[in-house]
Amino acid sequence: MTADSSAGLRASLHFAGQTLVEYQARQAVRAGADRILIMVSVITPALSQAVDRLSADGIAVALIRDMVTMVRDAPRDADVLLVADGAIIAQGHVDGLGQADGDALLVTDDSRASAPFERIDAGQRWAGIARFSPALLFGTLDMIGDWDLALTLVRAAVQKGARRITVPQDDLLEGRVAMVESQEQADLVAQAVTAAGAVKGRSRGGIEHLLLAPLARMIGPGLMRMQVPAMQVRIAGMVLGAIALVPIELLWTLTGFALLLLALLLAETADRLDELALRAPPQGWFAFVTPLTILAALVIAGGTTQAMDLVLLLAIVMVADRWRLTGHARPWMIVTPGTILLLLVLAGLVGLLGEAFRIAMLAVIGSVGAIILRQRS
Repeated sequence: MTADSSAGLRASLHFAGQTLVEYQARQAVRAGADRILIMVSVITPALSQAVDRLSADGIAVALIRDMVTMVRDAPRDADVLLVADGAIIAQGHVDGLGQADGDALLVTDDSRASAPFERIDAGQRWAGIARFSPALLFGTLDMIGDWDLALTLVRAAVQKGARRITVPQDDLLEGRVAMVESQEQADLVAQAVTAAGAVKGRSRGGIEHLLLAPLARMIGPGLMRMQVPAMQVRIAGMVLGAIALVPIELLWTLTGFALLLLALLLAETADRLDELALRAPPQGWFAFVTPLTILAALVIAGGTTQAMDLVLLLAIVMVADRWRLTGHARPWMIVTPGTILLLLVLAGLVGLLGEAFRIAMLAVIGSVGAIILRQRS
């Protein structure tokens, strides 16, 4: 249970745009886990919904309520990664245990900062995550009775002499390794995790990479702390993109282009929110709604066959950029919808909008050439 006045489970605390147990599950999957088993004493609606969301993202997950189910479902040919209830561990430590061999414990030296963690001997405490071999897991399950599984496994690993990986004290003091018991604590740790850039952003090209992605990295943590869902931000970008077509139809072209740049920034911010929550940004048609609105705007604003040809070439580069099919082309070589929009806005300010379409066409042709020629660079 949480330490909050309202009854609830630690697993259901809000963290990084989802429940805490969802975040832990996504961390384990990113570290290499192929199945998630969540041990529960009671199945609540929040836990059931969390399982549904994880399953919808293609993650194999099941709720475990007793030892019989654990013995049946736990893998007998692979190691197990154990994450404590309420533990928030930096992804680097999770990945490290995911790549380790044999039994291993993440530990911290005994100090005031490590007081919330479970003591394992006179000088160290368990930091909330461990890796166990099938032999240790099932050997413990055979004799566990009514004991606490997680702590019993940890003590068995300590007695067996499992390898210990010590967490730097800075990680404890800065919140990259923490044990949360309330929503207030979860919010504070989320600030530390997002401020530290816990998730590396995916590589993009053009203005999206050079300008919009850095802005999204600045905006994203604030929106996450306000618990703004990535889906709402993405839909706001789509709506703004559709609204931008109206001033373009009314020949207020630069105003429409400026709104489209803002819509593209919202789409990039939604991607950043997904990354912070350890979700993969969408790669299907949903990811292309806002960029396709930009392509439609270019056709309307250009009104020529040259503008249509530009849009067709730009669509190819746009898909290649989103699906990471740009080979070894450098970000500045990739001409994206945002790049073309910014070029047209700058040209329009000096009255050269018509000429800018010709320049944009040459730039996209050069971008396609760079992607092809640098495939084996």
